[in-house]
Amino acid sequence: MHSGRFERLNNALQAAGLDALALNPGPTLTYLTGLSFHLMERPTVLLTVPGTEPALILPELESAKASAASIKLQTFPYSDNPASWQEAFNQAARALGLNKMTVGLEPTHIRFLELQYLKQAAPEAKFVSAETVLNGLRMQKDAGEVASMRQAVKIAQKALQATLPVIKAGVTEREIASELFIQLLRAGSGPELPFQPIVSGGPHSADPHAQPSDRPLQAGDLLVIDWGASYNGYISDLTRTFAIGPVNEEFQKIAELVRLANEKGRLASRPGIAAGEVDKAARQVIEDGGYGAYFFHRVGHGIGMEAHEPPYMFSENDLILAEGMAYTVEPGIYLPGRGGVRIEDNVVITANGAEVLSDLPRELITL
Repeated sequence: MHSGRFERLNNALQAAGLDALALNPGPTLTYLTGLSFHLMERPTVLLTVPGTEPALILPELESAKASAASIKLQTFPYSDNPASWQEAFNQAARALGLNKMTVGLEPTHIRFLELQYLKQAAPEAKFVSAETVLNGLRMQKDAGEVASMRQAVKIAQKALQATLPVIKAGVTEREIASELFIQLLRAGSGPELPFQPIVSGGPHSADPHAQPSDRPLQAGDLLVIDWGASYNGYISDLTRTFAIGPVNEEFQKIAELVRLANEKGRLASRPGIAAGEVDKAARQVIEDGGYGAYFFHRVGHGIGMEAHEPPYMFSENDLILAEGMAYTVEPGIYLPGRGGVRIEDNVVITANGAEVLSDLPRELITL
């Protein structure tokens, strides 16, 4: 599996005119090697040049982990003495002939720390963004990846259902978020969640990225819960909105509009159309309902090993959807200072349509 991924990567590098790729710890390095490293004060870098055995620069304390790689690697370990670190980079650069090459970097993950070591090891190399190459590498998921995402959704849904009984007026957002975190672990999520759960009630629900506070829920509040689980390195990302007791007529109206918008976005999802068409389908419902100004973010984003990755589902995106692409459909309406509604599902493009991985009720449920 991983050798096939390297083959696709090497072909993409050559097509883009790149001689090499340097990767920090992160999803792409794990995707290619099966190894997982943390970003820390000690640098770890994977260097790959088509036609050459990839090189891994890493601390000695991580050397044993490298032996578990699913592909053959040259390893260049260094001690805890920072004075030894540059030489490990130098040795790796010499082994791959990195000097004078054009080396691609992952722009959202590379750090100044690693880049400085690389530049000193290969002073005549040219370092450029490999964003285009890497965006396409992980975008189309295989059956095993989809199966892991499907399980991550099941775990997330089970955890929310176990949390619902504690939600009532008087309970704080932070208390709900804490309970949800525990339930995610109990349901089988990996300990590193894709993001910290968003639990926002009342006026806070009008902030799409609100952080849980000590505000107690009150009767008449809308409550937005945005949460996800991880499984086997893949994630889920879901949102549902609830009512704390009876809510006013306008809140009921926007909840129904968002539900319909979510439905239209899911139904629009299929291979062969532009990603932007999914956004347009959902957005049209909210605009026709008179709340277009209150839906001010894209309808979704790609998911997989990260909570946000390509494809990004904004109206102007002309990327053509293809089998294996996975993303969220999450329209919302946010009334400043009052309340908001968001409904988010996870979708995977299939050969003939789309599979919706999540199936919790989307109607506004009163707790």
